[in-house]
Amino acid sequence: MAKTTFTGPVVSLNGFQGVGVGMPVTLTSGAVTVASHAGKLLKIGSDTDGKITLPTINDSAAGATDSTGLNSGSNIGAQFFFYVETACTDLDIKTDGTDKFIGGLAVASTNATAFNTRVFVPAATNDVITMNGDTQGGKVGSVLKITALDDNKYVAEGVLIGTSTSNASVTPFADA
Repeated sequence: MAKTTFTGPVVSLNGFQGVGVGMPVTLTSGAVTVASHAGKLLKIGSDTDGKITLPTINDSAAGATDSTGLNSGSNIGAQFFFYVETACTDLDIKTDGTDKFIGGLAVASTNATAFNTRVFVPAATNDVITMNGDTQGGKVGSVLKITALDDNKYVAEGVLIGTSTSNASVTPFADA
């Protein structure tokens, strides 16, 4: 089905379902976009010093105008669902630098001798999430949802799986 643009409210009494072979998208690095990636299952398939950049949050009621002249509107509410399919040893999910993270991420250890889980909340200046496969999570099965919440605010939530020893987990949030 092609893209359809609606003017005015759209009501679905039974919801919209994003399913099918087009839902999973494998990422290794580069920019994600609302049009190609929002609402999809974003599988992190490689981590060779990967850098995934989120789109700039556009909260303008008027929005930007695309090449067809149609109003593309705000991207507030756009959600990006990340799933680690290949263990990360150095992967960054970052904003444009102006947008910052709020919310929180749990880093859970699978270390057989020291199971632990710690929750981390970003500082006001944090615009990067780093996964290293150990103290900052990023093992296979880690999941992360990032939502464009408001002007300059992405909310991050999820569980990052690591292997650190007791209370050795560190925040995955950082400044660029």
